[in-house]
Amino acid sequence: MGTHVIKMPDIGEGIAEVELSQWHVKVGDMVVEDQVLADVMTDKAMVDIPSPVHGKVIALGGQPGEVMAVGSILISIEVEGAGNVKESTAPAAAIKEAPVAAPKVEAVVESKPAVVAPRPAVICQGPMVAREADERPLASPAVRKHALDLGIQLRLVRGSGPAGRILHEDLEAYLAQGQSNASTATAAYAQRNDEQQIPVIGMRRKIAQRMQDATQRAAHFSYVEEIDVTAVEELRAHLNEKHGATRGKLTLLPFLVRALVVALRDFPQINARYDDEAQVITRLGAVHVGVATQADIGLMVPVVRHAEARSLWDNAAEISRLATAARTGKASRDELSGSTITLTSLGALGGIVSTPVLNLPEVAIVGVNKIVERPMVVKGQIVIRKMMNLSSSFDHRVVDGMDAALFIQAIRGLLEQPATLFVE
Repeated sequence: MGTHVIKMPDIGEGIAEVELSQWHVKVGDMVVEDQVLADVMTDKAMVDIPSPVHGKVIALGGQPGEVMAVGSILISIEVEGAGNVKESTAPAAAIKEAPVAAPKVEAVVESKPAVVAPRPAVICQGPMVAREADERPLASPAVRKHALDLGIQLRLVRGSGPAGRILHEDLEAYLAQGQSNASTATAAYAQRNDEQQIPVIGMRRKIAQRMQDATQRAAHFSYVEEIDVTAVEELRAHLNEKHGATRGKLTLLPFLVRALVVALRDFPQINARYDDEAQVITRLGAVHVGVATQADIGLMVPVVRHAEARSLWDNAAEISRLATAARTGKASRDELSGSTITLTSLGALGGIVSTPVLNLPEVAIVGVNKIVERPMVVKGQIVIRKMMNLSSSFDHRVVDGMDAALFIQAIRGLLEQPATLFVE
């Protein structure tokens, strides 16, 4: 028998170190060739580390959350034959032995459905979960909307996802138990003194670092504009009725992407990146739109490349494909980098106003709030219109306030007269 040592590979792009996010194996496990051993996080994406050999895991080179240099020892595997390590340099002397049972951090471990065994059926271990009144449970906008439709208070539902995130399966399990809010009201006010420590590692750490970096480096300012989307919503409904079965359903997002593309023709300084170290602004002709997407492991920003060259349905299909890839952990590094402007939306939970944080080195981000029906005065008559706010942020080092306002007003004009979106 021999020992095969796997070192942290050179992932490219000049990356010198990565963060070990998650082990998929433990000491004593038998592994096969191409089996995923670990996930590591770069500045841009999660990367799988596969095994090049068959064998038994005898030592791990780090713990989740640890930053490891490229070339450092990642894992040691006992194999048939000589292996790639001489007996005098056995891994016991070179590798940090990992405990047989690593400390449990299931609350923050990031899983990838593509490489992890299917999740077993969710079974809540009690009738409810009592949270503090001001404690906001973790859940995606879609799950929150589902819970609202079902009349379920999320603070009473036990979350089985990463960091205790509530999933659709958790709502189903809660309903299956036949629990009602009335029957658990008394227990909801029970006094609690427990504490939970959650290591900030992996994607959550990267998000925190990038958001902090963006707010410290860029001179943020926000601008909010109200838009009458009645006409574009009527057009969307008409196109879905006529072509939805053959071309796919359209959401509002591809119309917004098209409006960005057309408006940027007159505001090239907004489709730009700013290198604050070199003091250089790079204006780009290509419009690569980042679409902020909430996934179980955190906020991802997959990129619709060359949106200026795509049709309405092409943009819709690409947005859907990228969102699915991001949520399932299958988005590649290239699909998560290179955006020139970002579009962020909270969907039905979009609120009235938001202040989105820039996705550096970009200089603009356009935030979409929810659509509401309101009485409006149109040509002296009170009519019901569908209204939506755009809450957008800009880097004041690059974009002047007047240009930002004119840019958003240009988007407003395009959406309120949607035929102009397609006039060349």
